[in-house]
Amino acid sequence: MYIEVAVSTSIIMILSAILAMLLTIDYARKRAKSLALWSSGMWAFTASVALEIVFSAGIYGPLLIKSYMFLVAFLVELLAMGSMFLLKNRKAEMAYILYSVIVTVFLAVELAVSNLGNIVVNGVVYGVLPMGAIIGSSLLTFPAAVLLVVISIVSYMKTRGPKLLSIIAGVIVVSVAGTLYIAAFPAFLYFAEFIGILLLWLGFVDFSALFSRKPMGEGAANRNL
Repeated sequence: MYIEVAVSTSIIMILSAILAMLLTIDYARKRAKSLALWSSGMWAFTASVALEIVFSAGIYGPLLIKSYMFLVAFLVELLAMGSMFLLKNRKAEMAYILYSVIVTVFLAVELAVSNLGNIVVNGVVYGVLPMGAIIGSSLLTFPAAVLLVVISIVSYMKTRGPKLLSIIAGVIVVSVAGTLYIAAFPAFLYFAEFIGILLLWLGFVDFSALFSRKPMGEGAANRNL
């Protein structure tokens, strides 16, 4: 099991790191806020997968596990916040940023003071979390997932853009990926997570405009919203 997890997570980390690098380079050229947050979310995903590789080697501890639990929740928030900037609604942006800061601090504090114990089984994180950590993680990820879906549906109703279907599919895949644990296929969880995030990027990012002079985030906003 450890070898299977290590191989699968290594492949995903390489692919996600390449995608994160492309988005970061594009942000450096275009300075679009959405790109900054999307690329940050992808780097957070890459870091979480790197920790999964460490866990698969039998190396884990309270700090590593808590860092992992924070990253997997925080990356969804970053993706949602990047999408929020496409709406170009200042009040909505400020409201979500305020909410995100409060909930992020709450989750960080809960994870810091909680005794998680050993929740790494067969090289993957799998176990019951303290109620405070569950609440904090849920408050962070559920609204973010709903926001991603709502923005996608509203945009699709306006433009009928097929790329938005990729966004909706990506959110669904990421949301239900945890059920793979129940099916006793924990290694495939990571493939599902990456496929979900990749679908989100395929929807949000216009790869045909990659490295062009036109801000990718601005183009997506004009086409999809």
